[in-house]
Amino acid sequence: MTAVEHVDVLIIGAGLSGVGAAAHLAKDLPGTSYAVLERRAASGGTWDLFRYPGIRSDSDMHTLGYRFRPWRGETTLADGASILRYVRDTAREYGVDRHIRYGHHVTSAAWDSAAARWTVTAVVDGEPRTTTANFLWACSGYYDYDQGHAPHFAGRERFGGRLVHPQHWPGDLDLAGKRVVVIGSGATAVTLVPAIAARGAAHVTMLQRSPTYVLSVPAEDAVKARLTPILGEGASYAVTRWKNIAVQSALYKLSRSRPDLVRRIVRKANVAQLPPGYAVDTHFKPSYDPWDQRLCLVPDGDLFRAIRSGAASVVTDRIQTFTETGLELASGERLEADVVVTATGLNLQVFGGAELSVDGEAVKLHETMAYRAMMLSGVPNFAFTIGYTNASWTLKADLVAEYVVRLLQRMRSTGARSVVPVRDESMAEVPLMDFDAGYVQRAVHTLPRQGTAAPWTLKQSYLHDAVALRTARLDDGVLRWA
Repeated sequence: MTAVEHVDVLIIGAGLSGVGAAAHLAKDLPGTSYAVLERRAASGGTWDLFRYPGIRSDSDMHTLGYRFRPWRGETTLADGASILRYVRDTAREYGVDRHIRYGHHVTSAAWDSAAARWTVTAVVDGEPRTTTANFLWACSGYYDYDQGHAPHFAGRERFGGRLVHPQHWPGDLDLAGKRVVVIGSGATAVTLVPAIAARGAAHVTMLQRSPTYVLSVPAEDAVKARLTPILGEGASYAVTRWKNIAVQSALYKLSRSRPDLVRRIVRKANVAQLPPGYAVDTHFKPSYDPWDQRLCLVPDGDLFRAIRSGAASVVTDRIQTFTETGLELASGERLEADVVVTATGLNLQVFGGAELSVDGEAVKLHETMAYRAMMLSGVPNFAFTIGYTNASWTLKADLVAEYVVRLLQRMRSTGARSVVPVRDESMAEVPLMDFDAGYVQRAVHTLPRQGTAAPWTLKQSYLHDAVALRTARLDDGVLRWA
């Protein structure tokens, strides 16, 4: 019989968020016992799971990197292997790798108020195994690792070629000389198209139902390159990070206040990088405002370069049906294909699908309200890490970690055994995520709610949160300590 392990803090997930959370505990709360339960056989989360051609960050690395550990180099959008190496190097540097328990698929977590303790059940080699903890921290991201979003396409069973979803990229897929159609227009699609073209495909077609905003950014950060020899790696990273935060924030605010101006700026940039006479307004003019959905960044305009060379093209149309040799579109056009890649998005899954309960009562997430976008009303000693939708994920992850450390420090110094946000029943509620992306809209009804006033509102602003979370009083009248 396996002994039950007990720790002060139990973290779910050994990806970018989980490793960062554990590193904060290691450096800021020495003496705290913790474990990280990871479902898969390797750390890295997203950056180990996704193996499709060209996989890279969709945020600049100087904000996707941890605040406490510089991203070394000038690369703006790094490849997946480099990010995975960065995450694992961080885990080794802070000793986090020794605390990861692999092959632990967390299925449930039950809080007992009398014991002031979580009992977490994970499936390990097909058998249930329990771990107990004083505090539970979900760092499992927000999408389903088992299955990407795969909408039904008429006739797909007739297709004689290869059908692939990027989330489960086959290692044996040879694209040389192949006609490839990539269905989608988001970050994954705009990454795949130039990468597949570079692998010698006969031609790559990005087939989109509607356009997305695509903006070219320099592949390397010139400011970081100039500052590093003068200031050193750490200081140049900090300056570049704040420079990029300011630029991101300004672009987002401008997009919300003057969307037509940002539309014109993006369109002008697109026109400059596409062939003369190209149908920019057909293929790169979305019907929504900038940042209603995430902007897609392409390093040194690699997508536009592939289009200019003739190696890639964009078709904006709807799929009527798959055929034996490709796709028939609503317009009547036919696309012949040897390989079809369905870059159609993710399935949102909160807390890795684990079921929470408090004193025997199941927690219904859609009936809870998110406190500071990191805790749940009525759920004691629990925190979760969800990043920004309009900026780097890690910016928010670092702030959450700092705040959780403050909570744990107070519990240690005061002897408190539990802390829980208590909801104001008069507080009006609205959806947690006001974001038009498909994966959010498909699942928004299952998510916790947010309120209309602090500290129950979700601010998509690092500059706001950096001040609010670091200066927030822990005796704000909302947190109940026991």
